[in-house]
Amino acid sequence: MDAVRQALVWVLERSVSHRLVEFARSAAGAGEEGQDALYALAGRFLGPYRGAANPALVRAAIEADEDVPVEAEGPDGRGVVHLVAAIGLGAQEVGADALAEAFAAFGMFGLTVEDWAQMLGAAERGEAPPVDWGLLEQHADVAGPVRRTSDEELVRARTVLVGLSGFYALYVMHGLLMPDTPALVALRQRIDEFGMFPFLDRIIAINPSPTQFAETLAVCLQPLLDNLYEALMEQVAAGPDLFRIPGDETGAAGFMETWMRTLRELTNAAPQDGGGADNGPGERPG
Repeated sequence: MDAVRQALVWVLERSVSHRLVEFARSAAGAGEEGQDALYALAGRFLGPYRGAANPALVRAAIEADEDVPVEAEGPDGRGVVHLVAAIGLGAQEVGADALAEAFAAFGMFGLTVEDWAQMLGAAERGEAPPVDWGLLEQHADVAGPVRRTSDEELVRARTVLVGLSGFYALYVMHGLLMPDTPALVALRQRIDEFGMFPFLDRIIAINPSPTQFAETLAVCLQPLLDNLYEALMEQVAAGPDLFRIPGDETGAAGFMETWMRTLRELTNAAPQDGGGADNGPGERPG
């Protein structure tokens, strides 16, 4: 296990996340020029990723043969740059409004930019308990917790990561017309109660690179994700079967056949090239 831990630390210390944090710290005493360089570098690394579209809205659009609405998109990820800046320059230097944008970019707990701005602004004005920004510095160290964790905690983090990856995939595939069973509905509702789908979308990759796997494993050491995993496992254990359509006694086989049939019918119903009137660019057949 020590060899595994050392390999994880080696990868994490060479990750984009680690390099951004180190650059942010070095920019602390470099004045406006250093701040501009930090924002430019973080902006290139983080990009404009908005996250996966809301699967329920995607499914509704497909079923209605309409375009996916703009509001289905996830939160704009570019705001995270302010969080990186706060690690190096200090939260007070970045300001409550920018940090509200950063926290909202993670999409956690269903809170909007306005929600975060109200809470952080109240703390900044002394109208609410102060924020312990030292925690931000602690969580910025992705390699340290892995270096200090026990073998049991590392194995547990892997279990949490594998489990949450599966639950995330089930949530996403609702948008791909996967049959909806009472158990799957309950599972998605449980994730929504935690307000964690956008966050899972940001940290989990279906086919992760070694760096992505190491970074997500480090995040899964946190109690918040461990608690989410436990709650979802309890939900599954309480039943019913995730893949049993009510009234269909064939179980998972019937579930998959229903899904494949739905996709075939959708494909067959799609307009074929060369048929019908020309509706013009960007227009749908009437």
